[in-house]
Amino acid sequence: MTDVFARLESFGDRFQLQRGLAPGEDWLACDRLLDPWSAELKQVLEAERRASGQVSDHATALTVMAVYAGTVTAAAVLAWAVDGVVIDMRPHNVAIRLSPHHGFEAVALREPTVTDAPVETLVAWVLDDHLLPLARAMHLRTRAGLRQLYGGVAHGCAAAFCIASRRGGDVDQLESAYQTFLAAATGGLDRLGEVIRLREGEREGLFYLRNTCCLYYTSAEKVKCSSCCLDTVEDRVANYRRVLANGVVPH
Repeated sequence: MTDVFARLESFGDRFQLQRGLAPGEDWLACDRLLDPWSAELKQVLEAERRASGQVSDHATALTVMAVYAGTVTAAAVLAWAVDGVVIDMRPHNVAIRLSPHHGFEAVALREPTVTDAPVETLVAWVLDDHLLPLARAMHLRTRAGLRQLYGGVAHGCAAAFCIASRRGGDVDQLESAYQTFLAAATGGLDRLGEVIRLREGEREGLFYLRNTCCLYYTSAEKVKCSSCCLDTVEDRVANYRRVLANGVVPH
């Protein structure tokens, strides 16, 4: 089990999981976020709106969904991709700490449970039990479009494969694992974007092309994601090639 968590951390801070809840810290239980009218979901949305300076409730929800799927549950997706194991990241076992900045300060497991399991278990625990119900809760609370929210789920899950492929992961293994995950995924994620494989010189990696927008460009930062569907596929690929050549890992 220790090897799994250490391997995840080797791919970057976004895949770091605390084991157990440190006392005295302000943890939010993730199962409470599935209630669209909970105080906890309100806290998450308000924290992101303050941090990024978003202009509306629905834009805030779309931004939260993308960053949540790309950080909170991404470790479970990557653990399955590289080790064939599933970390129990069902919402009752996960807690988060809010950050004054865009995103989350920390992610923790109440019980660091890891099991050998097929992709169907990963999909059930991460998508069916966690991310898709969260998307529906935010849809009810903010009226953000459900397709766009699911697009954030698709983008966040794909990010685990893509980022790892550019941080020393086996590109063949990760590409194959992504296709297996996508084939099993619920929520129509296969229609919301695609992963492409690019090479520049000695560097190679996977990159995501979104078909939906998280509206982060409407925040105070006024920047578009590198995968933003408001840019043409040709422009996104050209940008990806530049950052790959320079060894940069875009989000």
